[in-house]
Amino acid sequence: MHSQFRAVKPALIEHREVERCLVQIQRTSIRQNGKAAKLGELVDVSAYGCRLSCDSKFTAGTTLRLSFDDSSPVLATIIWCKDGHIGCRFDEKLDQDLFRSLTLIND
Repeated sequence: MHSQFRAVKPALIEHREVERCLVQIQRTSIRQNGKAAKLGELVDVSAYGCRLSCDSKFTAGTTLRLSFDDSSPVLATIIWCKDGHIGCRFDEKLDQDLFRSLTLIND
């Protein structure tokens, strides 16, 4: 009896409903309540969340105020932290004009 097996590539683990846009913003202010602002870099963004690169330590579940290139603060919650990156979900959908200004920088 012969069995045929075929190689199967691993599934991509991507559960986001909205595609993220790559950006590279040098000035991202990351502030926890009652603490001094830390500097970070916005790596990618969607209307509902973002990934930041930052040398500071954070924990999942923490609420942050994020300011991108001197924008008005945006409230976000940290979903995950790993290898100097943090994944955040915005408390409210990102303003369309701000999202557009962040994503047009790389055009």
